[in-house]
Amino acid sequence: METGLGSFIEQVLTRQGNDPGRLVQILRDVQAEYGHVAQRAIEILAERLGLPVGAVESTLDFYSFLTREPTGAYRILFSDNITDRMAGNQAIFDHMAKRLGVTRGVVSPDGLVSLDFTSCTGMCDQGPAILVNGMAITHMTLRRADQICELVRSRVPLVEWPSDFFRIEHNIRRADMLLSSDFMPGSALKAAIAMGRDAYLAEVKRSNLRGRGGAGFTTGVKWEAARNARGEARYIVCNADEGEPGTFKDRVLLQFYAERVFEGMALAGYVVGAKLGLVYLRGEYLYMRAQLEEKLAEFRAARLLGKSILGVEGFDFDIEIHMGAGAYICGEETALIESLEGKAGRPRIRPPFPVAIGYRGQPTVVNNVETLCKVTEVALHGGAWYEGYGTKQSTGTKILSVSGDVERPGIYEYPFGVRISQVLEDAGARNARAVQISGAAGQCLTSREFGRRIAFEDVPTAGSFMVFGDHRDMFEVARNFAHFFQHESCGFCTPCRVGTTIQAKIMDKIAAGHGTQYEMNELQHLREVMRTASHCGLGQTAGAAIADTIARFREDYEKRLARKDFEPAFDLDAALARAREITGRDDADSRLLSDA
Repeated sequence: METGLGSFIEQVLTRQGNDPGRLVQILRDVQAEYGHVAQRAIEILAERLGLPVGAVESTLDFYSFLTREPTGAYRILFSDNITDRMAGNQAIFDHMAKRLGVTRGVVSPDGLVSLDFTSCTGMCDQGPAILVNGMAITHMTLRRADQICELVRSRVPLVEWPSDFFRIEHNIRRADMLLSSDFMPGSALKAAIAMGRDAYLAEVKRSNLRGRGGAGFTTGVKWEAARNARGEARYIVCNADEGEPGTFKDRVLLQFYAERVFEGMALAGYVVGAKLGLVYLRGEYLYMRAQLEEKLAEFRAARLLGKSILGVEGFDFDIEIHMGAGAYICGEETALIESLEGKAGRPRIRPPFPVAIGYRGQPTVVNNVETLCKVTEVALHGGAWYEGYGTKQSTGTKILSVSGDVERPGIYEYPFGVRISQVLEDAGARNARAVQISGAAGQCLTSREFGRRIAFEDVPTAGSFMVFGDHRDMFEVARNFAHFFQHESCGFCTPCRVGTTIQAKIMDKIAAGHGTQYEMNELQHLREVMRTASHCGLGQTAGAAIADTIARFREDYEKRLARKDFEPAFDLDAALARAREITGRDDADSRLLSDA
């Protein structure tokens, strides 16, 4: 075992260039081979890479998809986003656990299988969804669960499972500027090269294209800042860590419009002067990596990547794919860069911003997948044309990931300024009670607000659009989000680490019927502490959904509240029952009297 492990690690390190900065990729490779990363593997990696053992352990323990302990030949993870719950994921989970004879999070005695939950897998339009050894399976039913149980029991290799299990649909319901257009690979690059770097940058700035990842920073200004910053090298990073619950547009763009994404990265490299681009692909999208690598190979063969792109001397740019390993926080650009450097993905203090000091300490542009697709449109049609779509402050179109209580979940593209009511009508929403915009960290709107518009100047969004019918309990929606943030907090700062835990516990206490007005007040107080004192956006927005639902759907909370001013969630007297049984005592002195 020792010889085989050491030999395999040497192969992995050689493939990864013996680079400590690629530690996350190295750990993924080791786990893919052995099912976990054993202590001896940690020690060998530390020695070979010249790192402290603690540094390797810190990175390993940070990511939910990496583990020190065996998880079985088949590791099955159920997506536990609120839309998966609405589709019945818990009943299917319980059914499968019973059929396989396993308890949540515990490997079966024969080491064959483990079953657990994970955060949103980006399949909200076709859930319930699961991951089996990292590969996505959608449209889970009791029948499909039974089929999977039989395959697992028979130890059928994953590559021999029915291919229809792994079919991922794009569900494009409404296409506009981007999704409906034909695109010839290389056309945008040729157009930009014909303009020249400065002229093309001017067109991007004129378009007023704003980032589609949520923050909405102007793309041309970001590119110019990175180009003008001091550094020995420059990098372009595609943020494909699409972890916000309810968001799946980037998944569709990567799977069905990858040439747009890669060409957009090359355009950014052309303007900024970068020679390397990095796609940070979330671990849940492992299934598309081979396809993306094939597309990159096609681009290199066509001289759209590599040395002297399209014959332009000095225009050298290539792209690598780096896999995430299960960490929502890595969607934050500085946490993503930390992960790219092989470390735990904890956000950096800003400033300095990545455009000045980013990946490996060099100027770095981090753009969202959708943003990179959009820059190809500007190259082909010009900034004035692009500016003609949408609104003054929100130009172009926006792609929305619509899921929940709608007849037609999927991808919808509209010019900015579309009313929420129009989206609901197109998606077939009936009697919608609420819409959660921009995921768990976004805002919850009631039917009285459906006349508002999707735009940076009204309702901004990274793309998530979750619909809840009038039969839904908004307390349970907020409770799901509370547990999501508790799970995904990186633990770096106390307000977020402790605050998200207390928040989830209070929501559980209210759900159990022990909540009072005291807990309601504490939720509001916690929200303010986390919002003002947390290190990054995760903690700052972790209480937003609860605050919104308390303000708009207070009745869903109050119907659960006890009458007392305060009621402890822990019943000490009941906990002493076992002690009374063992000692044979049941007298007054052995009990806690509620009325002294």
